[in-house]
Parts: sequence; structure tokens; C-alpha cells
Amino acid sequence: MIKVSSWGRLSALPHTVHALTEAGDVQSVLARSLPGVAFGHGRSYGDVCLNPGGTIWATTKLDRFVSFDPETGILVCEAGLMLRDIQRHLMPQGWSLPVTPGTQFVTIGGAIANDVHGKNHHSQGSFGDHIRRIRLVRTDGQVIECGPDHHGEWFAATVGGLGLTGLITEVELQLLRCQGEWVETETLPFATLEEFSQITEASIATWDYTVSWVDCTTDGGGRGLFSRGNSTDRVGLKNPKKRRLSVPITPPLSLINRFSTRAFNQAYFTVKKDRVGRTLSHYEPFFYPLDNLRQWNRLYGPKGFFQYQCVVPHRDGLEAIQAILKEISLKGDGSFLAVLKTFGDRKPRGLMSFPQPGITLALDFPNEGKRTLGLLDRLDAIVRQIGGRVYLAKDARLSREMFEASYPNLNEFLKYRDPGMSSSMSRRLMGS
Repeated sequence: MIKVSSWGRLSALPHTVHALTEAGDVQSVLARSLPGVAFGHGRSYGDVCLNPGGTIWATTKLDRFVSFDPETGILVCEAGLMLRDIQRHLMPQGWSLPVTPGTQFVTIGGAIANDVHGKNHHSQGSFGDHIRRIRLVRTDGQVIECGPDHHGEWFAATVGGLGLTGLITEVELQLLRCQGEWVETETLPFATLEEFSQITEASIATWDYTVSWVDCTTDGGGRGLFSRGNSTDRVGLKNPKKRRLSVPITPPLSLINRFSTRAFNQAYFTVKKDRVGRTLSHYEPFFYPLDNLRQWNRLYGPKGFFQYQCVVPHRDGLEAIQAILKEISLKGDGSFLAVLKTFGDRKPRGLMSFPQPGITLALDFPNEGKRTLGLLDRLDAIVRQIGGRVYLAKDARLSREMFEASYPNLNEFLKYRDPGMSSSMSRRLMGS
């Protein structure tokens, strides 16, 4: 039995002890120690990958490349393979992941279970849009091969299915042609959310990737920096892969607080707005800026932090984002890094997938107990009123009522639950 926590480190407490079992021999693992849930690299922020007092199946040894066709870009691999390894091995050959989240230290299985999205949802959708086949092993020993056109109902339940339909062991994925390892980028400042929306509309037709940082400490003013990028065959001068910094210890108190957050946001905007324009960036700092500081989650101290990401529909979406930013600022809170993006007008393949057409905002808050939980409840109320939802991969406290109201396909999804799979999140939101 060992202590295990997710990236938010909210669970770094005695009750988070787990029985950790390597999932190398899948059939024998699933035949005992039920119920359990798969655990990759623990980069989800909340409790979707945790099973306190029970079993977690570590998938990191299921990390083989099975096959790759350099003509078509079709990759077959085991589900414990990290996104980083795919990018580093295949981008020099002209192929990249079609969708990648904000960290490369994620397994393929985790990317499917949470149907992750990236900076290019407007053009490429979410991760599940590019999966051709999944091998799913159920805890009763049944093996299901499913895809968009084969056992499509199982595929829809597994993509975004929070690891609850069985253990994903092997995946067939369609990669995306790329021109190289570099991205041509442009950064533009904006003063209001309306200006952010205008830049977005002008960018989505000609730019592959778009993302914004927004200052949430200015009374809901909505100023920020808009970044957009395109893959390029040009080559920059410095490759950042070799050297990274790390936070060596967990400080006794959070270094991220309302005072440091306000100072950081002010300094970040001031410095960056004077460096706007076009430049070349290696794909790693562009896609994964926080990966340059290893163990950065330790900065929040021993109590950890809450990550909160919501999506609100386009209609009245800017007003809802404005209300969220104002609520944060009025209470003297703030997010160290607030990320604002838009989702394209496409239906996800997963029954429980998070993306929907609209605007998505990601925030993080140091854990201050009831104060923080109260703030997040108030943000939920804004999101629910407009018909939005919260991203479960980053959640650790959503109410069951809010969950059921915002994920309308829940009853259909429950038909495909594996009774031998259970997590802290599933018990909190689904009762088992």
C-alpha cells in the first residue's frame, strides 16, 4: 500500500493510500483486487485516477510502439505510452499528434479516457476524433475491439469515459502531417473580451493553433495576450529539450496566493505586451509551457490546489466569462495562469466528453479550504445557468447535482460501465 496523489496534490493525506499493481500482465491483474482504476502518470488534477483504499493499475509499463506506417501516419501502440515519446520519435519524420493537451507527460490511455483537447479544437477537435481502434479489456475477462465504425457504442462510451468502461490496453491512432518541430507564432495583446473574440474570429481560418492568457485580477476587465501558431518548415536557433528547471521541495506554505498572483499577472502582462509580434518557437514550449518547470505543482504547498475548467456556449458566453472573472476579482482571489480558448462547432465522439461549442476558461486556485470551495460553487452557478459544464479531468469537488445537469448522456453511458472499475470520482458523482 502506497500514497498516491494526482497533479493537484489535494489528496496528499493518509486516506489516499492505494494498492498499486503493475498492469503489465493485464489478464492476471484484472482477475484480482477489484474494484480498481487505471493510473498512468497522474497528470489529471482531481480524483478521476484515484481509488483511495482500493486498487489502481499502473499502466506505465504498457508503453510499446507496436507499429507505425510512415506513409499513412497510422500508429498502433500500447495505452501506457507517453505523448512525449510519440512527439519526439515521429515529429522528425513529419508526423505529430493531431491533438495534444497542455502537458506531454500524459499516457495515450489517459488522453482517451479524458478525451483531451488542445489549442486546435477549432480545426482538429478532441483526441477521440483521431482514434481508429481501441482494445478494451473488461474485468470479467472480455476483450472488446471498438472504433468509430465497429462497436461504435463501446467506442463512444470509452472516449471520455473516465476509465470506467474497462482497461484500455492498445490503441490505433491517426497522426497528423507536420512540417517539422517548429511553430511560427504571433502574440497580440487585447484589452477586453470583445477584442479577444474578434481576434479569435480573424484567426481560426488561417491559424492552426490559438490560445490566450487572460488577467483575472483586474475586476473582470478581460485584458490578456492572444497567441496563435502554425506548423512551419523553418528552423529556429535553440532547442529547449535538453535542460529544464525543477521545484525540488514542497514549501511549508503556498507560494501562490492572492498577493503573488496579482503581482505576477501585472508583471506578466507588462513584460509580454512589449514583446508582441511574430517569432519561431520549438513545439515543446509552445504546446507545453509548464513542462519547462518540473514538479511545479509543489509551489502550492502541502495543501495542493484546485484546477477549474469550464466551457460556456457561444451565446452569451462572453458575458458569462466576464461574470466569472469579476467574481474572482471581487473576492480578492485570482488565478496564477488563466487560459482562455474557444471550441469549434463540432460534436464530440464521446458520450461524456467535455468539449462543446463555446468558450473555455481554465483557472487554478491554492487550496484554502471552505473559502476556495465556496468560490468554485459560485462559479458553478454561473456556468450552470448558461448551460455550460466543468471538465471532469480537472475536477475534485463538483456536486452530483451539477454533474448530472451538465452531462446529459450519463444514463446512456452507465449502460457500458464495467462493474469492476471504480474511482473516487465515480463514487462521488455516480454513487459507485
